[in-house]
Amino acid sequence: MKSFFALLISVSFIIASAAKTGHVITFRSPSLYPESFTWDPKSHNFIIGGTRHQKLLSISESGVAETLISDTDLPENSSFLGLAIDRRNNRLLACIHRTPTATHPSPFNALAAYDLKSRRRIFLTPLLDKITEIIHPAAANDVAVDSSGNAYVTNSDGDFIWKVNIDGEGSIFSRSEVFKSNPVDLTVDYHKCGLNGVVFISDGYLLVVQSNTGKLYKVNVNDGTAKTANLNKDLTAGDGIAVRSDGVVLVVSQHKLYYIKSENNWDEGVVFDETTLEVEGFATAVVVGNRKRVYVLYGHLMEGIMGNGNREEFSIVEIEENEDKEDNIWLFVLVGFGLTYFLFWRFQMRRLVQNMDKRVA
Repeated sequence: MKSFFALLISVSFIIASAAKTGHVITFRSPSLYPESFTWDPKSHNFIIGGTRHQKLLSISESGVAETLISDTDLPENSSFLGLAIDRRNNRLLACIHRTPTATHPSPFNALAAYDLKSRRRIFLTPLLDKITEIIHPAAANDVAVDSSGNAYVTNSDGDFIWKVNIDGEGSIFSRSEVFKSNPVDLTVDYHKCGLNGVVFISDGYLLVVQSNTGKLYKVNVNDGTAKTANLNKDLTAGDGIAVRSDGVVLVVSQHKLYYIKSENNWDEGVVFDETTLEVEGFATAVVVGNRKRVYVLYGHLMEGIMGNGNREEFSIVEIEENEDKEDNIWLFVLVGFGLTYFLFWRFQMRRLVQNMDKRVA
């Protein structure tokens, strides 16, 4: 199988195509600079989290913005990062993070759960990485929820995963050494951002993107064991992740949207398409809406981080897939299989001829 993937890499050349945009949703919310969003299938609206305000917005498909939740009890200067909807329990799960400052040298990380009917907070669970009296750097980045209501939160500073059960009890779920097994390019500006986007797959595992290595990990939800999913290329600066109903996984970065498919439960996978995105918009999240429609969030995050912007408008943009590329990649797979068997046959025949020559001699 390894030889097959090495061969597949050599025959499948993927050229990123320009984004073919469909529905563009522009909404107004001064200085929001959102990093995350999710799709609410009940209301048919998007839910957006702000990095400069302690509020969550509901955005209609026509771009009408309404404050869904305003949580003024959260620490000052905290941000909403990853969001996920627990459909079975009608809850919104939100990662809360505050970067350390001179006045607050310790980071604040938590998972909040909100009832989507009453819009009231159910719990706020602090997420810690504390050994003895030393508090390690941490950043609660993204969240996924399983079919039992358990939430899994990635720590992009510490490269591990927290778990928060349905009652709001938190613990460290996985510190797998696999998360630290791949090299990091220290010259890139995102080299400190590790585990990032996470999604739950109904077969009983998580798929987790690691920004600073471009790797995708498969994590067992029963015991936290992890393995690297072998892909035909790295997901450079991968950030948010989503999965379509047909099993295609989508990973977004500032520059590209990756389409990935697997035929063996993500032990291996193939990046079969890449779409070039608008760099200035700084896409950080991707969701799947109605009818498998794929949307990315242009939150202009870097502008907000630099603190020199007062932008009022942001956008959610539908990205349409080039369907021909998905068909072509599986043609490459078939070619790869054929070449592999042909080379194996040639190798065996050569050995047979050599053995016969030795006997004759």
